[in-house]
Amino acid sequence: MRVCRNCVSYDVKAAYQCRDKRAEPVFEKASANYCEYFDFIRREFCAPGNPNSREDKAREQLKKLFGD
Repeated sequence: MRVCRNCVSYDVKAAYQCRDKRAEPVFEKASANYCEYFDFIRREFCAPGNPNSREDKAREQLKKLFGD
């Protein structure tokens, strides 16, 4: 089953994978559905192979944290 993770309220740990308490549960996530509280999550776009990718930034932060 493929679940779309483009909503700001999506959370794997929340009930029905949604933090918004107003939204009705979606039982058939593989088919088309509608939620009036859906809002696209804003992410930083990084092209593959970009030296300033999110992964590289996270690695740099870990190196600073552990003093490497």
